[in-house]
Amino acid sequence: MMNRARLLRWSAWTGVTIVALVLLAILIVAAMPFGWLKPTIERHLSDRFGSAVTIGAIKREDAFSFVPRVFITDVRVPQPGWAGHGDLATIRDVQLSIPVWPMLLGRIRPRAITIDGLSLALVRGADGRENWRRDKAGSTGGAPDFTDLAIRDGRIGYRDAKLNRRFDVTLAASPGTGLRLSGNGVLRGSPVRVAVLGAPLDHATDWPFRATIAGPDIHLMAKGKMNRPLDTDRMTLDLQVRADDLKMLDAVIEAGLFGTQPIALSAHAVHNDPDWTITGITGTIGRSDIAGNVKVSNRNGRHVLDGDVTANRLDFDDLASNAGKARTAAVTREIGERVIPDTRIDLSKLAHTDGIIRITAHHLIGSGSPPLASLTGTLTLDHSRLTAPLRFGLTSGTASGMVTVDQRDRTVPMVTIDLTLSGATLAALSGGGTVDGPVRGRLKLTGPGHTIREAVAHSDGHVGLFANGGTLPAKLASLIGFDIGRGITADSDSESSLRCIALGLDVRDGLGRVDPLVVDTPRGRADGSGTISLATEQLAIELHGAPKKNSLLRFPGTARLDGTIRAPGVELSEHAGSLGTIFKALGRTIAGKQGKLAQDADCAALSRKTLSTG
Repeated sequence: MMNRARLLRWSAWTGVTIVALVLLAILIVAAMPFGWLKPTIERHLSDRFGSAVTIGAIKREDAFSFVPRVFITDVRVPQPGWAGHGDLATIRDVQLSIPVWPMLLGRIRPRAITIDGLSLALVRGADGRENWRRDKAGSTGGAPDFTDLAIRDGRIGYRDAKLNRRFDVTLAASPGTGLRLSGNGVLRGSPVRVAVLGAPLDHATDWPFRATIAGPDIHLMAKGKMNRPLDTDRMTLDLQVRADDLKMLDAVIEAGLFGTQPIALSAHAVHNDPDWTITGITGTIGRSDIAGNVKVSNRNGRHVLDGDVTANRLDFDDLASNAGKARTAAVTREIGERVIPDTRIDLSKLAHTDGIIRITAHHLIGSGSPPLASLTGTLTLDHSRLTAPLRFGLTSGTASGMVTVDQRDRTVPMVTIDLTLSGATLAALSGGGTVDGPVRGRLKLTGPGHTIREAVAHSDGHVGLFANGGTLPAKLASLIGFDIGRGITADSDSESSLRCIALGLDVRDGLGRVDPLVVDTPRGRADGSGTISLATEQLAIELHGAPKKNSLLRFPGTARLDGTIRAPGVELSEHAGSLGTIFKALGRTIAGKQGKLAQDADCAALSRKTLSTG
């Protein structure tokens, strides 16, 4: 019994002691002079910003309170050395209330914050470092855990050496009027006016805001709601933008976009950190219209895309800026029209981006589209390697296959183009003409380059075209066999069948050696040898022809195919048109010494050779 009574007395005294200690702790915190925290707060902030943060003074207004009111004056955060001289942030005065009860649990949750004389000088260097983060990979976190905030006489300066942009704005916030930010800036050398309007910060959920960036080269408007005030990690918004090109928009959103023709786009976006989901993308780029959606996720420091883009009308020329089109026009004036496109394919700006984009263009328009009519494909990017199975609908037939761009551990991308042509016709490919017939093709080239043209100009591989079963004018069929007599006398309306046309190029470092070149008809046959430069698109081919029957007048020489792929020309051998050459041809006819007649080509073997990539 004595032991039990003693235990009860000991427990009672222990309980009383604990309660007394808790009450004493509460009283100490409630009466604590907050100036004692000044060294601790300075040290914590110095560790956060990587520079020696100083505070003029910290004091409390009341001697005893469970929600003490605290005054902080002359806060100074110096710039890190790399960002230049001066201060990252200065605050003249801060007034706030700090509830005691959360402090007992180790949590400081200030309320009723009033900031006077806030000045921020935000800097991003050319290497991407940001002075408001301790390191480049740091995070600003989500929304502050308070809603009762007032800011008076706030100013923010922002300098971005990486994207050549800057802003100077004033900032004010109060429970009555909400958030107001406005000022001027520069995007890619173009002046803009910036304005942000938000509801009062005591708006607990679905905090509405509006933002505009307006200038002569861009007008962007965003309207949306954040999950809580200033919680940019959880928000939805509707965007509308008009700009000179996508690159101007990229100066705002930093998505690695490129120069284009003028844009007018709208979209709905949801940010659920770290992911963005963008739906309802509609609008125009130049004459092209686009629609689609995309989800942008952040995984292990990489951007991962998953989206669909559809165009009813697409002009490839709209995917180049005016400056880019001017450069292309200058090159065209210098080197002439080219067939091989100068499309840029450098992936260096997408080194930290992966994903899949599915594209569909129902109608290809513009000077660069015929005989192309439509396009479908899937672009897959994985650690600087792009694979794109593509299908081009032609005015007749299709060209389909795979394009691969590999820039892993390379400054210059390695490009592989592997396409098969099927269901096409000669007339459709040439834009109309007197020679027609079904044609098939095979192309496989691999080479380094920042553009398609540059890669092809340094490529190795094979190009092959084969056509058979078509028709052509009888006159032309005779002239192919260098049969001038039948070529002159043939009825202009009569036709001949086409046995086959075969062209194969063995390509090494952009130079294609003709192997073979055969044009075969029942009336005659022509064989060629020589080269086609894929770098300059110049032709250097010598043609030898022979009729399949004895001719009244057979041309005894050769012809040279020169010019370019887009604008070929035919030049007869020297003295071919002289009177002496004609009499010589007549003499051979009379003497029966016209030379060997042409034999039918083995069209099946030629098909296998030209359409095989080895």
